[in-house]
Amino acid sequence: MSTGSPTIAAPDRGQPSRFPSIMTVIWAIALAKLAFHIYFNNRYGYFRDEFDYMSCGDHLQWGYVDQPPLIPFLIHVCRAVLGDSLRSIRFIPAVASSFLVVQAAVLARELGGRGYAIFLSALCSVVVPQYLSNGSLLGTNCLEPNLWMGCAYFLILAIKRENPRYWLWFGVIAGIGLEEKYSIAVFGFGIVVGLLLTEQRRVFLNKWIWIGGLAAFAIFLPNILWNVHFDWPFVQLMHNIRAEGRDVVLGPVDFFLQQVLVTNPLVAPLWLGGVLALLFWEKLRPYRVLGWGYLVAYATFSVLHGKNYYLAPIYPMLVAAGAVALEHWLDRPETGSPRLQWVKRVIAISLTVSGIHLLPVTVPVLSPEHFVAYTKTLPFKLPVNEYSHAGATLPQWYADQFGWKEIADEAEVAWNRIPAEERADCAIFAQDYGQAGAVDFFGRAHGLPGALSGDRTYFLWGPRGYSGKCMIILGDRKERLQQLFEDVDFVGLSADNRWAMETQISVNICRRPKFGTLQDLWPQLKHWR
Repeated sequence: MSTGSPTIAAPDRGQPSRFPSIMTVIWAIALAKLAFHIYFNNRYGYFRDEFDYMSCGDHLQWGYVDQPPLIPFLIHVCRAVLGDSLRSIRFIPAVASSFLVVQAAVLARELGGRGYAIFLSALCSVVVPQYLSNGSLLGTNCLEPNLWMGCAYFLILAIKRENPRYWLWFGVIAGIGLEEKYSIAVFGFGIVVGLLLTEQRRVFLNKWIWIGGLAAFAIFLPNILWNVHFDWPFVQLMHNIRAEGRDVVLGPVDFFLQQVLVTNPLVAPLWLGGVLALLFWEKLRPYRVLGWGYLVAYATFSVLHGKNYYLAPIYPMLVAAGAVALEHWLDRPETGSPRLQWVKRVIAISLTVSGIHLLPVTVPVLSPEHFVAYTKTLPFKLPVNEYSHAGATLPQWYADQFGWKEIADEAEVAWNRIPAEERADCAIFAQDYGQAGAVDFFGRAHGLPGALSGDRTYFLWGPRGYSGKCMIILGDRKERLQQLFEDVDFVGLSADNRWAMETQISVNICRRPKFGTLQDLWPQLKHWR
């Protein structure tokens, strides 16, 4: 796979002290980041989506309506080992986000970077707001950058070492990535197009890239079969969300500006420089596929009106390329005089200061009251991804960490009103997976049964044998419930939490259904949007 083009040499292996010393620093930064996340990861409360992952983890299967199976499986294992505390639930994200620091440094090294480029790439992975957010919440975003950059790493090795066997490992990581979040397929598509547009297209004549593709398909196959069996739930969900117009649609200019914001405005020049270096700099010509891969992925998400963070996993490789190019320029004989070396320190200090300044946006280091005051000092408005989030006091990633215990507590009030002889056939029904997951999580210790819902994968789990003769229903109007039941007893509203996205959810006890059995009604309760 030799290209015959000049490349930046790897760090001199004849000077072993330099690379281990910088990597020791990198590992120290990663461990400090891990300690930071572990300390601050219990400041607010459980996030809405975390309830979904935990509930799905209690029902292990090869797929779910809104996600592949990897995160529910990992949280199932993590809870079994570490328990249910916030720090335990968010241990995997904290580790993944911290390890990305090391991955970014290694990418810079493999692209030919020396000490400064390696350090700068790692530093950028620390101060990017999206990666800080990934380390603070359990979600399908938390492992995405690690998996995308794992693929990029083996691609670089395959080209640099002229060893096509690395494409097998590219395929393995891509397959695992598809079991974590489907969007890695866009990255894979970008890489394929990039290969076809560059001299690396010859790799398609080698068996190993096809073996890697087969490995990715084999790993992903169980989820494909699950989707086929249930008539492609994820596709249905995405179609319904688009049809409802729930998401905020970003135009081309706004989409680019959001990329700058989620990656930190001071980091943006570095990854933009990385794109240009990969596409036009002769020394990175063998890796031009990565530059094309970014452009294809960017165009795909922009055309499909993807959310602003969908492309975030791709930026460490671009930052690494930009850092290598910057280091090379600053160290050239004509520009590398001591008079210009201060630029390196200014860049590093500026990035650190900006990271500290933006830190409260994605990590709850401030109380809600102080956070609201802090947002008034920012020179920009925080992004809103869904129209329903626009009226909240806190941004959605914070607001959805409040109010869930209050909902579960009000459900418990209703449960305590149910006579003992009725409890075996009394279901708790919630309108969405957040409410249902909160009842599942908080109610278990108080003897509440698992909740039912028509939302997301809860719908596929069905009515679980409940007849519908007695139901505790959360979040629906009494007037509407009276159309379905002869007897509707209003219990109360969940306690108001002014920081919550969902405030004061109504709770009713309903008896004597007009619809027959709950099994008969169930198809009408499907709520995939």
